[in-house]
Amino acid sequence: MFTAQNKLIELLEYNPQLILMLPRFGMKLGFGEKKVEQLCQENNIPISLFLLICNAYTFDDYTPSESEIKEIDGNVLINYLIASHDYYLNHRLKHIGKHINKIAQEAGDIGTILLKFFHEYEKDVAYHFKNEEENLFPSIRKNLAATSSGINKIDFSHTHENIGDKLTDLTNIIIKYLPSEVMSNERIGVWFDIIQLTKDLEKHTDIEEKILIPYATLMEGD
Repeated sequence: MFTAQNKLIELLEYNPQLILMLPRFGMKLGFGEKKVEQLCQENNIPISLFLLICNAYTFDDYTPSESEIKEIDGNVLINYLIASHDYYLNHRLKHIGKHINKIAQEAGDIGTILLKFFHEYEKDVAYHFKNEEENLFPSIRKNLAATSSGINKIDFSHTHENIGDKLTDLTNIIIKYLPSEVMSNERIGVWFDIIQLTKDLEKHTDIEEKILIPYATLMEGD
């Protein structure tokens, strides 16, 4: 597991995907040889939460202990998740959408199907995030601010789902079913973008399952 005494560059060399997390914590590049502990202090980031997310993001078999989860700042965790939502909707999906639109224009009827499928996926993701930000997260924040007698049980069954599954269908359309003469290099590029987004969304789901939901559940027990 990563520790506060590791240099941040060591974490990124072990798992380059972690670089996607830094802006969500407000952490900028150009950190030199600084250790995680120092960078978290400089950026006002709780060290325990930063390490928890880095470890959950990197090691598939890592499950935080109850004591580790109890140490985190729930409000900072929610802020991180909201920043992740913004990244997915306003950066990655918009970037992918521009390429898909170019491909669709050259692919005739199946291009129209591709574009429709992508826009429906965008709507599904936006709905999922909106539901979390308007219902789930405020409920958790309310419990954080409440006394023990004012804490309410939260139903997670309708608020949490894996939103990355449909991306597999999207990649199949792009690689397997579009005409072979249509923008091969563009399709390969967007395929890699979607694969990267799929992995990132899977880790986002892991963080909610391994950290957010156990944290909120423990808080209800207190």
